[in-house]
Amino acid sequence: MLASEVDKGFIADMAEPNSSFRLLGNSAWNAAAFLIGVGLNLLILPFVVFRLGLAAFGVAGLVTACVAPALAFSNSLALSTARELAQRLAPDVRDDARRFFATALLLAAGMGGLIVTILCLAGPPLARLAFHLSGKAADDLGLAFAFGAGGWLCQCVAAVFLALFTARQDYPRIASINIISATIATAAMVVLIPRWPQASTYLGCQALGFATSLLAAFALSRGVIGGWLARPAFHRGPLGVLVNLGVWQLAAQGGGLIAGQADRYLLGALLAPQFVGFYTVAQRLEEAMYIGILKVGEILFPFFSALQKESSDRKADLLFRSSWVLNVLAASALGALIPVAGPLLHLWTGAEVAAEAQRVLVVLAIAGMLGCSANVFAFYLLANGRSRSNALISFVTAVFTLATSAVALPYFGWQAAGWSACIGMMAQIVTTIILLRQNFSLAGMWSRVAHFVLLPLGTGVVTALVLRHSINGRLFDQAPHWWYVGGLYCLAAGIIFVVVVAVSRVGPHGAACWRDLRVIASRFLPVTAA
Repeated sequence: MLASEVDKGFIADMAEPNSSFRLLGNSAWNAAAFLIGVGLNLLILPFVVFRLGLAAFGVAGLVTACVAPALAFSNSLALSTARELAQRLAPDVRDDARRFFATALLLAAGMGGLIVTILCLAGPPLARLAFHLSGKAADDLGLAFAFGAGGWLCQCVAAVFLALFTARQDYPRIASINIISATIATAAMVVLIPRWPQASTYLGCQALGFATSLLAAFALSRGVIGGWLARPAFHRGPLGVLVNLGVWQLAAQGGGLIAGQADRYLLGALLAPQFVGFYTVAQRLEEAMYIGILKVGEILFPFFSALQKESSDRKADLLFRSSWVLNVLAASALGALIPVAGPLLHLWTGAEVAAEAQRVLVVLAIAGMLGCSANVFAFYLLANGRSRSNALISFVTAVFTLATSAVALPYFGWQAAGWSACIGMMAQIVTTIILLRQNFSLAGMWSRVAHFVLLPLGTGVVTALVLRHSINGRLFDQAPHWWYVGGLYCLAAGIIFVVVVAVSRVGPHGAACWRDLRVIASRFLPVTAA
């Protein structure tokens, strides 16, 4: 098929309200829920840091890092369940779907309970030994691990119920559940942390939010699609399918989570807890932006799962176009953090944290931009049952991240934190490109990779660094104000967006990028984009 014919077909599909317009609407719901949740989280964090102190906040970060590997199981189970349910939405296969749901619920409760028991029994003594904790911080570890693990279990079981809505691409209901959960957790922190300023209180409030999410997901699914629910039960066939798909996805999730926590583990082992607190603050901002972009693209997973019968050329076309849109978004949202990193941290958490953490935030923002390059491809590989490829990408990323952290942190101190993430993401890009070449035999494959993946991210990084160099130390001689920093962030994001789009218009795929951008604008703007 000629490139021009592919372009016309893609744009025609984009104009259909039940296809890509639905994708854009789902992205909007996902993004809205995330923005509300992360907005509450970011607003409450300075209050939490002030009330707990950096040491206790660092301990909470270490406990969270220890519980984080369990997310590999819950995330892989949720994705595997959603993929299978997405292929069984017709009424005549409802019994088969119920068997998959019952098996997934049994796995969540059974394996989840075992993981929680291990975390509660082994977590506190190992944390005391590995992170050299003693005194009041060590005494609070038992309760902190209990709340952290309990919250994860609620999240794990809730994910199975949410898979019913994910399979139907019913993101408005998923968004409402997430908003309720975030609101309850934030309100609990405001009330309880001043009374009991301990790491366990903070984790307990988070666990309360996850428990609320479980109750809301159960109640809503029972009221809306109760006929698709089933009690936990063992079914050999669905178990085999979920395990076969989930094993490699478990490896992929585990490698990614360990890589994401590598610096926190080593900082906890080598330095005092307050340095973990500094790193956690910087990572929280970058992570909020990164996960927000991930949420926007998350709707592609059930969409790809339902496109199994489409031609390879058609799927590749949608894949690269979607990747370009998300990469432009990543370059704008994450790149704009780089010029305003210091003033933003100063306003958010104070001068001490800003002085220590701003360089780390800059490095983490660059790493996040590079990491966004593989998100769409990961959803595509998972939707097509190629979890082994995702596991390989995750394994390579984890190896490079851990190796760099192990070498850099002992020699350069905590300010080297974050560089390992950049090295890991570079390795991820190389591995993803190699796997893409094996999966698609398209004409002009390398030009597509360069134009849709590398060009927007590279342009965004360079533009953001130039902006930082231009304004650093010039516009913030006095104490910054929220409206001023917010305005500069929006201005920086706009400049990066314009530069990336302008550069993307050059080359063989430039016209296609511009047409796709107009279609997206026509979906959200009140007037039709010219």
